[in-house]
Amino acid sequence: MEKVKIYTDGACKGNPGPGGYGCLIVRDGKTQELKGGQKNTTNNIMEMTAAIVALKQLKEPSMVDLTTDSQYLVKGMTEWMSGWIRKNWINSAKQPVKNKELWLELKKLNERHKIKWIWVRGHNGHPENERADVLANQGINQA
Repeated sequence: MEKVKIYTDGACKGNPGPGGYGCLIVRDGKTQELKGGQKNTTNNIMEMTAAIVALKQLKEPSMVDLTTDSQYLVKGMTEWMSGWIRKNWINSAKQPVKNKELWLELKKLNERHKIKWIWVRGHNGHPENERADVLANQGINQA
């Protein structure tokens, strides 16, 4: 299995508002950068989209360290999802889980790859997270 490091970030001007995502994919000593945006979205959707876009670049099942500054993304994948599934996609507030279609896509990707979900504090000098943030903000401008 190929070993890959992915760094992602999402950004939004207003929430909801125009948003962007940025991704760095590091494998075989090479870094691929991706970015994009949407006109009307939320920060959480952009955080999730960044991870989905990056993971979809991997053509074969891989061992992935995915680093993000989104606790929503990390906790959703590592703590909350099993309960949501058990409760038929109802959250702890007895409301339907937001962004279910994105969570389902992430679940499928998580089953394909061996992913270690890593949280880092945003805007705290982590070089790859800072670069993903720059790309996400460029993605807003594209939207």
